[in-house]
Parts: sequence; C-alpha cells; structure tokens
Amino acid sequence: FSRENGWIPPVREIYPLIIGSMSFGALSPTMWEGLQMGVAYLNEELGMPVRMCTGEGGCPPRLLRSRFLKYVILQIASGYFGWDEIIRALPEMKEDPCAVEIKYGQGAKPGDGGLLMWYKVNSLIARVRGVPPGVSLPSPPTHQTKYSIEESVAKMIQSMSMAWGFRVPVYPKISGTSTALAVLNNLARNPIAAGLAIDGEDGGTGAAYNVSMDHMGHPIASNIRDAYLTLVRIGKQNEIPLFAGGGIGKNGNLTANAAALIMLGASGVQVGKYIMQAAAGCLGSESDRCNICNIGQCPKGITSQDPRLYRRLDPEHVAQRLVDVYLSFDTELRKIVAPLGRSTSLPIGMSDALGISDRSAAERLQIQYVV
Repeated sequence: FSRENGWIPPVREIYPLIIGSMSFGALSPTMWEGLQMGVAYLNEELGMPVRMCTGEGGCPPRLLRSRFLKYVILQIASGYFGWDEIIRALPEMKEDPCAVEIKYGQGAKPGDGGLLMWYKVNSLIARVRGVPPGVSLPSPPTHQTKYSIEESVAKMIQSMSMAWGFRVPVYPKISGTSTALAVLNNLARNPIAAGLAIDGEDGGTGAAYNVSMDHMGHPIASNIRDAYLTLVRIGKQNEIPLFAGGGIGKNGNLTANAAALIMLGASGVQVGKYIMQAAAGCLGSESDRCNICNIGQCPKGITSQDPRLYRRLDPEHVAQRLVDVYLSFDTELRKIVAPLGRSTSLPIGMSDALGISDRSAAERLQIQYVV
C-alpha cells in the first residue's frame, strides 16, 4: 500500500498466451494432468511465465495444496462449483494462485450458462464440485446472489481480494457484447480491479449450445478495440490490462491472430480449443467438427471421463506437445514484433502496424485500409 498513490493492485508478469478456462470435468483427468505438467515445465525449466485457468469446476485438492498453484488462475463462476474445496484449502495453501477470474459470461453464450452433462459427472468430479454423482450440472446464466453485473463485479472483486489478503489479482471475464464498455467503466473506477477478460463470439468448446455458437456473441476484435480506445481516452490504458479470447487460431493462424489483437489493445490472449487441437490431437476442426465433447465419448480421451477412453491419452505426450506449441508461438511472435522495434516488449495498442483490405472493417477498428 502506498500512502501517496493509494492501493496498487498486485501485478505479476505472465506470458501473453494464456490457456483459457477448460474445467476439470469438461476435460479428462489425463488431459488436465498433461496441461499442468506442461505449464510447470515451461515455467520451471524454460523460464516462460505461462498460466492456465481452471474454468468453472474447481481443481483437484492436491493441486490446491501444491507449489504449482502459483501457475494457476482459479475461476469462480455462477455455479460456484468447486469453491467449497478451494475455501477449505485456503489455510493449507503453500502458494497463492496466480489470479482469480470471476466469470460472468463466455463468448458464444452471453447471458447463458454452460452445461456439464451427467455422463461426465463421475464420483471424482462430483466430489470436487460438491454435488451428487450422475447429475447434469447447468451453470446459472448469472451470479444469483447479486442484483446487477456492476454490483457483482465490485463486490466479488472486493471479497476475493480480501480472501487472499489483497495479494492476488482479481478480474472479471465477460462476453463480448455492446455492454462490455459499461463493465469496463466500472472497473476504471475500482482501485483494486486487476484487469478485464473479454471473450468473443467464437469462444466455446463442449459446453456451448449450437444456438449460441451460431447466433450469439460479438466479434472480439472490435470489442477489444473499443475497450482499449476507451481506456486511452481516460488515460488508463496502462492500468487495466485487457485479455482477449474467442476463436483465436481457429484457422491455424494462432500467432498472427494473437499479434493482431495485441496491436489492437490486448495485453494477452486466452486460447482453449486450439490447445485441445494442437496439444492433444483433437479430431475436430472448424470445417469438420467432431462435436461430441459434451457427451463424454471423445475418441481421443480429451473430454471423456470414461477410463477406457481417457487412458488412450498419455499426459506426458500432452505436456510435450504443449511445450512445443509455446516454443513455436514464441518464435513466431518474436519474428512478427521484432521489425516493429519491440524485441523486449509487446506492441500493445500499436495499431499503426496493422492494415486490412476491408474498408468498413478498417474504419470500424480505426486502422489502416490497404488495397
């Protein structure tokens, strides 16, 4: 605490490519273990401050009490699944989590909660989430204990910050919508808000309804741009980091997508589906999606809770592939930003380095139109 400047939110340097929220339950035990192993290796052997978000569903009790918790972003969402276990573990935590993410919405389902089908709620998942086994688990569309998102954001940030003695950054995650700027406006006046994550219309894996995937949401590029320019106008673009998500790399161009969003104003990007595809060999794609993530019959064992299926997936292989993904991304990102004179820092908001051949999109994003 600084008497001269007031309270300064804790900020830890993290790698700009974050593994977005995919819950323990939505993913199989082997997939989750493989991702955690890969994240630990990237941090402890390669010195890359990579972070992974738990998603809504808590996490295994042993992780909460291990030194690896510092690489994890704990998510609290409208279902509050897994939070009884997290609260009970607080006195025994050897490390603080990297951050706490309060989820109000995901890109493909603004105002709509996810659903973990009963086929995937085995005894382990049920115990971690604090529910009976074999029941479907829909997430409520909103945080039921709060009147409005503005009130909720303020109260949840305050309470979660207090729980960890104001040592842990706390930020909300919202869907990309026309009201995103209203949430940002409240954060700009909140002295302990640590950032804002916005998920665009393409965000969604096994728990997003088809009607949401096809007809709901807002493009992430324009939402992030509006948010960044708003922060610029009030002089707070360096105080509230923005994190973008939703379909990044869906056509295989992960690094280019990430670099473009950073130049539009994002401090980092969150990816989920791409990690499933690149690190675990998911059979789905945007043009020919497998589409059985939600029923627990994933042939690769990525999203299944059936041991006959998830034993097909080697967690060490997942970890190795994840490390390869990050090393490739790191090399490509350096090649993109080096000509901009940014070999040691990110070109956040450096939109004059961007150009697009769509005139209306160029005007909407306030970037160069090139023929």
